[in-house]
Amino acid sequence: MQTVQSRFLACSIRAFLLGSALVAGADASARAPHRHAPAHAPPRAAPAIAPGEAIVSAADPRAAAAGVEILKAGGSATDAAIATMLALNVVEPQNSGLGGGAFYIRADSATGALASIDGREAAPKAAGPNWFLGPDGKPIREGYIGGRSAGVPGSLALMAQAHRKFGKLPWARLFTPAIRLAQGGIIVSPRLHNGLDKYGRHIEGAARAIFLDAKGDPVAIGATLRQPELAHTMQMIARLGTAPFYRGAPAAAMVSTLNHATRNPSAMTTADFASYRAIDRAPICGTYRGWKVCGMAPPSSGGVTVLMILKQLERFDMAALGRANPVSWHLIAESERLAYADRDAYLADPAFVTVPITGLLDPTYIAGRSALISPSTTLATITPGAPAGASPRKSADFKPDPGTSSLSVADSRGEVVTVTASINGYFGSGLASGGVMLNNELPDFDFVPTKNGVLTVNRVEGGKRPRSSMSPTIVYGPDGKVRLAIGAAGGPTIICQIAKALIGMIDWNLSAQDAIAMGLVFAPGKGGALEKGTELEAMLPELQKLGETLQIAPLGLKANAVERVGGRWVGAADPRSEGVAEDTAGTVTTIVRRSNDLNGAHE
Repeated sequence: MQTVQSRFLACSIRAFLLGSALVAGADASARAPHRHAPAHAPPRAAPAIAPGEAIVSAADPRAAAAGVEILKAGGSATDAAIATMLALNVVEPQNSGLGGGAFYIRADSATGALASIDGREAAPKAAGPNWFLGPDGKPIREGYIGGRSAGVPGSLALMAQAHRKFGKLPWARLFTPAIRLAQGGIIVSPRLHNGLDKYGRHIEGAARAIFLDAKGDPVAIGATLRQPELAHTMQMIARLGTAPFYRGAPAAAMVSTLNHATRNPSAMTTADFASYRAIDRAPICGTYRGWKVCGMAPPSSGGVTVLMILKQLERFDMAALGRANPVSWHLIAESERLAYADRDAYLADPAFVTVPITGLLDPTYIAGRSALISPSTTLATITPGAPAGASPRKSADFKPDPGTSSLSVADSRGEVVTVTASINGYFGSGLASGGVMLNNELPDFDFVPTKNGVLTVNRVEGGKRPRSSMSPTIVYGPDGKVRLAIGAAGGPTIICQIAKALIGMIDWNLSAQDAIAMGLVFAPGKGGALEKGTELEAMLPELQKLGETLQIAPLGLKANAVERVGGRWVGAADPRSEGVAEDTAGTVTTIVRRSNDLNGAHE
């Protein structure tokens, strides 16, 4: 496996450096002004950048290289993040892209400003609480795929909004690396091939022609995959901005694809696309042992839930207990359970329900929840609390959603950005339009709108954004300076990955790389999982003595981070993934890869 991955990395770099002849048209588009292009600041000369001053961490080396190219051209961290997102659409089409949604957080070290943008997908106006129920009142079969599973994509609107506010280079320039990759072709990685083989059999229509051969077999590892239709779509957006995607022929084509799907046809309209807007939201911030932790507000559940996990643990001396102590991991598991119970009961799109954020993070409430945690026993029952400002709710069934990607960027001007983007399940709905895989995010709503006669906060409603686990996070040290930007992929495990990494760094003095590499306990309810193939496996007997009923299981995890160390930026990427971190001096983070049964195709 090491040999295959090494060959893949070498081939990836060669593919990325294809000659400019492949992209003459794209470069011409980038240079040509157009009256419908998004507004942008005039291009600036590339700054003198010292080693480690500007860096990108992403889930694929080709995407990281795209971001670094933009940084070297004088782009901001926001510019580089957008270019990286676009490149990920080409090299990881199974996980994220223009057909999905994203959350973005930005910190300006020079001014102290902090901003976040919500690009989460939205349900069509025709959707209602029974969207995923059949005539018999039961959830429809295969509700996770097909037309009805897709929401209006938000990633592109988020990119445009971020660029208008914080971009430095022309909009079209940010598309050049991705267009080059789509036109010239990418080397198919083990993760892309295995994802198709294990989780991509539901793709239909135009998507099958891209990723499967005439026999229905996935493109082979090491093969060259070209995506000319995606390149054409990106060239159009680079020239014309977002208008066609949301209000032109491409929007009409996406609507038609969803409404004429073989499975679960939708009732999407072009008006749904035209009315979509990315939303500026105030980040959710709190402290943990003197460190300031900032994440996304709802409809992300990440910002609140990460803070709840940490704050409920703050009364325990995690540093003294240490990472090798089973009690530490038992405490983490118990805190996760309580936080997830509240997450499922209270967190949803704030435009549709009252979300008691202040009550959930109130110190008195947190202290009461923390008091339920014992270092010597496991909770017999897990129930939501009753925070101030909340009406009685019932938690919903747990649902996985594996197809996501994250990236973190720091530039030489003091701007730090982290983005988590997703199309939800592998290859989303299984439908493509214009070379773009369309998401299946709507199953992140609760399929059944009531529990014991009480409406769930995360029920389907027209125009509503489903609750998400995506948790891009920026962390400030006790000195008030930005120390870390981190994000992860892996569905509901994302929240636990971020909390675990912060505990590793703050309590156990680990580097971001080592904290990401640590094994994970994932306990969203009674029971849970200890990550197979990690140091946590050996702790199971001792954890069982504490009443834990955890199972050993492989977990599909994928985190990326940039960390400020000794006055310079250092990157980190998950050893379970193909991800890397690369700075503008050409330094690539050395990562010892680790594999399990899911790493080749699931995160």
